[in-house]
Amino acid sequence: MQHQPEYRAVNPFGPVPSYREDGRTIRQSLAIIEYLDECHPDPPLLPDAPFARAEVRQLALSIACEIHPLNNPRVLKYLEHEIHVDEAARLDWMRHWMTTGLEALEALLVDMGSSGRFCHGDRPTLADCCVVPQLFNARRFEVDLSQCPRLLEIDEACSALQAVQNAHPSRQPDAAS
Repeated sequence: MQHQPEYRAVNPFGPVPSYREDGRTIRQSLAIIEYLDECHPDPPLLPDAPFARAEVRQLALSIACEIHPLNNPRVLKYLEHEIHVDEAARLDWMRHWMTTGLEALEALLVDMGSSGRFCHGDRPTLADCCVVPQLFNARRFEVDLSQCPRLLEIDEACSALQAVQNAHPSRQPDAAS
């Protein structure tokens, strides 16, 4: 779908998701999440205190800007088709950058004194919405997560939530059977 001209007309960047409402479109995951959180604020995905909000955004943006871009499908296709990097080297690339990024995120959580079941306390936040898919991808590509115990605790807490279970890729309408 995302590679079809019809979708490119909606989102010139190509990757999903895009959110359309009343003839207008939001085209980036974090913007969509924050918009939906503002429209449906119970429970909120950001804490009340300004500094705590910045901490949660810092975590989410670390994933969205530092970890994810190096491992998204467009980069991997470029490595394969334009630079002719073989599959083993692409897997090494992905594992290296995922490991580096997730270990840095783990260190950031520890430095922030992250406690509670989720990234920032005892309720899911914007940051948790970003952690879950990154750890899903890390496992998909057999990344060693042993150096990320806090992230694994957070992922376990998130995975117990019905909303996260419902959002799992295997439960989506376009999932491979």
